[in-house]
Amino acid sequence: MAGELTLSPVMSDALVILGSAGIVIPVFARFRVTPIIGFILIGVLVGPYGLGMLVEDVPWLSHITISDSERLAPFADFGIILLLFAIGLELSFNRLWQLRKLVFGLGSLELLIIGSFSALFFGYASDMETTAALALGFALAFSSTAIVLPISGTSSPVGRAALSMLLFEDIMIVPIIFILGALAPNAEGGWGAITDTLWQGAVVIAILLVLGRVALPRLFSQAARTKSPELFLAASLLVVIGASLATAAVGLSPIVGSLIAGLLIAETEYHGEVESIMEPFKGLALGVFLITIGMSIDLMAIWSDLGTIMAAVVGVLVFKAIVTGTLLRLMGARRSTATETGVLMASPSETTLIVLAAATSALVIDPETAQFWQIVTAIGLTVTPLLAKLGRVIARRVDGVPEVLDGDGEDEPRTIIIGGGRVGRLIADMMTRHEQAYVMLDSDPDLISRARREGFRAVFGDAGRGDALSRLGVESAPAVVLTMDEPVLAQRLVAKLRGEYPDLLIVARARDSEHAAALYRAGASHAVPENLESSLQLSEAVLVDIGVAMGPVIASIHDKRDEYRERIEREGGLAHKPALRTTPSSKPAAARDAQGATT
Repeated sequence: MAGELTLSPVMSDALVILGSAGIVIPVFARFRVTPIIGFILIGVLVGPYGLGMLVEDVPWLSHITISDSERLAPFADFGIILLLFAIGLELSFNRLWQLRKLVFGLGSLELLIIGSFSALFFGYASDMETTAALALGFALAFSSTAIVLPISGTSSPVGRAALSMLLFEDIMIVPIIFILGALAPNAEGGWGAITDTLWQGAVVIAILLVLGRVALPRLFSQAARTKSPELFLAASLLVVIGASLATAAVGLSPIVGSLIAGLLIAETEYHGEVESIMEPFKGLALGVFLITIGMSIDLMAIWSDLGTIMAAVVGVLVFKAIVTGTLLRLMGARRSTATETGVLMASPSETTLIVLAAATSALVIDPETAQFWQIVTAIGLTVTPLLAKLGRVIARRVDGVPEVLDGDGEDEPRTIIIGGGRVGRLIADMMTRHEQAYVMLDSDPDLISRARREGFRAVFGDAGRGDALSRLGVESAPAVVLTMDEPVLAQRLVAKLRGEYPDLLIVARARDSEHAAALYRAGASHAVPENLESSLQLSEAVLVDIGVAMGPVIASIHDKRDEYRERIEREGGLAHKPALRTTPSSKPAAARDAQGATT
């Protein structure tokens, strides 16, 4: 019939997904609950085991259900690729190098111990073949990158530990799948295929690293000159998809390419813009992935074998939590960090589903066993946000970690000091002497406990994660002071704060003049290079003590500050000469200098 509108399955699925996002995100945000659970529940509801079962009897349900989860698989895979790309943007090669001991030490031990002990259990308890037991054991040893990292972040002690283990697991996906294929009854190619993949993958990664260092700054520089957000987005997608396809073409996982692309862009000055422009796409694609997880949950199958399934879920969660927590404790982590990380990392992973599918297609695991553990994995993924909350509660009880409270019992505006180290405590002491309200925030429970013992107003929380700053009243804060000795994290936090609060006074500690220039470009009101101020104080002390008059010494110190202002302006490419002191800008510079000369 002319004019009749026919809705394609793809368009119908898109309508369901976008409608779900429009409902889930605001509703769950209203109740301060992670939307991860909401997306999974939507998948259960609209999937083939939910309302999709009724489509034949109620045809109109086809417009609000998704009957074929395979159609969503490419979008779900793209969500994981974007997630690893975003993780790469938050890291840098220097930070990744700092984590090398955790990645290859803690990560390898965690995967090896959980996988081998699980394989031994399945081999003896279930009479499985050795290959099948190994496949199942190592499949369950993986934890969910897609769900864990958005919950934990990457800067807190828990986030760093989780990131290290998850990075190693992501690296090991391909070797494990290849080994399963080599051990399969119908194996073709064997170990030669693994060798070919490894050397070809090494060549591709080397090419990506060299090409990225040379071409990416020029590519994004050209995109920035056009002042076109669309072109910037296109360039970002070109890089992440191109790198993913390059690694996939030689047999490596595409997420390896996306992670490398993120790391390369993180080394450029355009990483902040790329991160913000890709954030909505990452969130939506991740939502599609979570919906596909929910669609794989068959409630009727769970109900028919509820006892066995629940026993398997609890067994996997408890075993993984104990092993991970114990390893962290043995490597020196405090009890609260080891406990929270162990519980958070306890659930299986989306990678578990991939390994189970590969093992089934290779005839290593029979379909019935694979289906059972797929259901266990889906349930484990669903409860991961609840495990995160449980882990935080247990960690506070185990180690007495203070929790970030709404307002910390105060309603008045107060300066927020981010960082509880020596610099943060010194600033807090000066605030107290001048009767100024403040609160100190840090993600290290040891520093917070020490600060509280010394009488400072300090709370536990990660400034770069969740709503910790908003709960402390950042929207009404007179100022935010960043004292952490983490240049990349400080720069990103400054950019985030400046974007959300354009009029906020942001004072940041800088390592040197180059870092100060980067902080000013990110939006800092004041950036104070610590090497400059300590050198000036030493100079003042020695000159005065050897008999030089105070007036000329103070004047020369001001001259030296001016030289550094010019250096920061020159090296940072700034359009103005920045202030290096934290005196309120409303007071004229000449008056400040005159006052300093007379004190």
